[in-house]
This record gives sequence, C-alpha cells and structure tokens, in this order.
Amino acid sequence: MDKQSIKLCLLLTYLAASVRTYQLQEATVYWDAAQKSVILKEGVMETEGGAYGYFNDTLLLTGWGVLEISAGYGGNPQHDETTFFLAGYLEGYLTAGQMFPHYYNMYPQLIKDEKVLSPLRRFLSKQDQWAREQVKLKRSSDPLWKHLGLILAQLDGLHAGAAQWAKNKHMEPLSAFALQFLNGVGDLLDLVPALTPRSNSSTGGGAFGMPGMGHCTALIKVLPGFENLLFGHSSWYTYAATMRIYKHWNFKVSDTQAATGKLSFSSYPGFLMSLDDFYLLGSGLLMTQTSIGVFNISLFSQLSPHSLLAWQRVRLANNLAHSGEEWAKIFSKYNSGTYNSQYMVVDLSRVSLGHSIKSGALTVVEQIPGKVAHSDQTQALRRGYWPSYNIPFHADIYDLSGYGVMWNRYGEDFSYDLCPRAKILRRDQAKVSDLNSLKHIMRYNNYKRDPYSKGHPCKTLCCRNDLRPRRPRPGGCYDTKVTNYQMAIKLVAEAINGPTTHGGLRPFSWQSFNLSNHQGLPHTYNFSFVTMRSTLRQP
Repeated sequence: MDKQSIKLCLLLTYLAASVRTYQLQEATVYWDAAQKSVILKEGVMETEGGAYGYFNDTLLLTGWGVLEISAGYGGNPQHDETTFFLAGYLEGYLTAGQMFPHYYNMYPQLIKDEKVLSPLRRFLSKQDQWAREQVKLKRSSDPLWKHLGLILAQLDGLHAGAAQWAKNKHMEPLSAFALQFLNGVGDLLDLVPALTPRSNSSTGGGAFGMPGMGHCTALIKVLPGFENLLFGHSSWYTYAATMRIYKHWNFKVSDTQAATGKLSFSSYPGFLMSLDDFYLLGSGLLMTQTSIGVFNISLFSQLSPHSLLAWQRVRLANNLAHSGEEWAKIFSKYNSGTYNSQYMVVDLSRVSLGHSIKSGALTVVEQIPGKVAHSDQTQALRRGYWPSYNIPFHADIYDLSGYGVMWNRYGEDFSYDLCPRAKILRRDQAKVSDLNSLKHIMRYNNYKRDPYSKGHPCKTLCCRNDLRPRRPRPGGCYDTKVTNYQMAIKLVAEAINGPTTHGGLRPFSWQSFNLSNHQGLPHTYNFSFVTMRSTLRQP
C-alpha cells in the first residue's frame, strides 16, 4: 500500500466519520441456498434469521461501541459453517465504518519499514493457504480442524459483509490482507520484527534484542474467606488502538465437541478475537493474558507459516475447552511462536465461594517460539492472588526467552519477583476487597510518589508513556476490564476506555501530539466504567 492510497483512504474514512450517528444499527441476515447468497435486512432484528443483532457506535460518548450477535437460532436448521459465516457477515457489515479507520490507525504502528511488507504478505498468505488445506484434509476426523474451518468461515463472512458496506458507500473494500493484518495484530508484534531485514543487526550483545512495550497488567484476587473471586485486566499498547468494541456473541453450535458458542469479550473493529485478551465464556471459563517479550531473538528462526497463529489457537481453545487443562493442550498445538504471552484460565466450576477452591481453578499457560508450558496454579489463588505483568513465571520459559540474561545486564526490571509491578501488586493486593478497589488498583499510577516507580510513569500498574518528560509517546495503559464471580457467571463485566487519570493525572488528549493516526478516536479521554452485558433476548 503506497502513501497516496493511505491518504485517500484516510480522507474517505474521515468523511464517513463526519456523518456518524449514534443511533442503534440493527440488522438480520439470511442464507439463500438457492441463490447461494446472503440476504440482508437493515433496521430490523428477526429472530428467525440466520444471524441477527445490533451495533451501537457510542465510542465518542462512553468510550466503547457495543456489538451483539446471535446466530444459528432461526427456524430453518443450518450448518455450523453457515452460522459462523453469517455471524461474520453481519459483524462486518455493521462495523465496517469502524474497521476502515482502525486499520489505517494501526498500519503505521506495525509497518514502520516498508521492506517488511512483501515478506509479511507472503507469510500470511502461506499461513492462510496451509490452514485452509488442513481444514479440507482433516475436518472430518479432527475437531480442531473442523472448528478452525468455522473460524475461517467467520473471517470470510467478515470480509464479505465489510465489502458489501463499502460497496453501498461507493468505497473500495478492505483487502483480504487488511483483514489478516487486523486479526493478526498481536501475532505481528513478533512476526514483523522477525521478518524485517536486518531489524536486529544493531542490538549488540549477540542474539539478544529489545522488544517493544510489554502488554498489560492482570490480577486475579480471591478474598480471605473465599467470599469472592475478582478478575481484572488493563491493556498496554499505542493509544492509536483505542477504537474499542465490546462484543457479545451467542452462536448455536450443533457439533457436540464444542464447549460453548457463547462469549463476551473486549475487542476492536475487524477482530474475531479480543487481543487484550479478556474473555468471559459460556463454558464457565474466564481467560486473560499479558504478553511476554522474547529477548532471545534466535528463537524466531523457528517461525513457520505451517502453524496456527495465536489468535486462531485462542479461538479454538475457547470454543473447545471444558477446563483449563484442556484449554492449555488445545492452545499448545501448532504453536506459531507469535504473540508470545502468559495466559490465565480460570474455571469457575472449580470455585465454591465460602467453601473451597479445587485444583484446576487456575491454569497458567506460557508460550514462546518452540515451546508452550502450563501448570496448575490454584494454590496461588488459595493464598490470595495471582499477578501478571509481562514477565514469565515458568523457569524454563523465563530462561529460554532471555529474561535471566536481561536481569544480569539491566537489573530488577526483568525479575519476576522484584520488577516494579510485582512489588506494587505484592504490597497493595491485600487492599482489594470488592469491584471498586479492584478498579482502583488496575488503574493505579502514582509514579511521582511511589518509591517502586522511581519517578517513571510506566513503572507502575497502569502506564502513562505520554507523561514521560523525555521523548513522551502516545502509548501505555489505555483500558481496564473487571468482573467478579457472580457477574462472570452471567457474562457481565465493567470496562473503561482511555489512559488512567488515577491520582489526579490529566486526561490524555491527542492535541498534545501532532499525529494523524487517530482517525475516528476521541479527542480527549475522560470516560467512566461502563457495564457490559447481553441485552438480546436469549433464544
């Protein structure tokens, strides 16, 4: 994509954004088997349709858009593949107006050297081709490939629905690569540096390099008498990524191998996954993660397009797993070695409030290129809490990814036990007793006074990189999602979009930065928490 094309698309998306309304968009889609085409009805939700739902574009009012889709519950039976395709089509159609600016906001964040574009296109194309070939060969004998086929059908539907919206607006549609790019944003955080020619030649110190900003802080807290379980996550990344949509999906899946087709999660336009990740699943599982920077860049020589990207394996594990252990085993298959992260899976069926927390309540899964490790860490919950802050827990993952070397070179910022966030969470987690105190700690930033922060606005739980006195950048901790046991059972959470204002920090405003990559985003972020729950009548 050349600069002229990007400028033209930015202009078009700006014009589209200038006429945005905040009325509820509703629609229903059907599959016409005779014509082999989709029938779309705007402005209505008919429960007999192949898929129906709404999108409420309230980003500039509350910080979040809300999308809800129900699929497969119509009067006419349909194949699971049709259900997923129609769900994707409806989402693509309803949210295409947000997908365009989000793509053009994110593109320059990841593609800083155009030399990487050709190898990246080839890798993603080969990976997609390989995955589809495996689906054709193995879907009848292996549930994993059958369900990947459903996910790819949903991706195809997303592309088709967004293309129909663009056609109606007399605009060029987003390319297949754009959809691969959006869904692979997490994977691209590792894939782009690995594919960029000579990207690590000047790092010094042999085969060790410095990845970008760590992504996210998470806390899982159990009260002293097991009265409640609290679950919180704050995302860290560029503020250009704050075009948020909270999604509720309810897909009827006939395949008996499926654990659930119902989930609620924080997400973005054009994404068929969370990225954060923050999932409440109908199976009774909760999942979140923080990313792991891989300093040992020699590991990236193992990357191959004959693998499943992290976003695909997360979806597969969410669809198929009935337990944390099962989630880990499914996720481990065909490891791409991209979007390397620590995943935390809570199984609510193993938690009996006020009584006991059984083994298997918390499974911790960590991925790096060539290896996925997992373990039952329920004992940590029994003791009170599990923290996560972008540093591996498992000793072999920690050592192989290069954290031991980095600790020896640069000090305790790379220590699992002694990095600033570990110390702050160890000190303050005991103050968490309810949802409000969980919100407080997940938005915590007292960098000017906290001795563990040492005056650095990112050596804390909710980073404000834009407040650095030298080389401030519009990035850091830009959201928080929280829930508790009772809410999570009902797939309900509370979420806030925007950099923290904890302790009187000034709200972030784009006017401080002369940048163009914030099309369609709020000018200033000073939102409150919003309750996220399904409102569609359940079939």
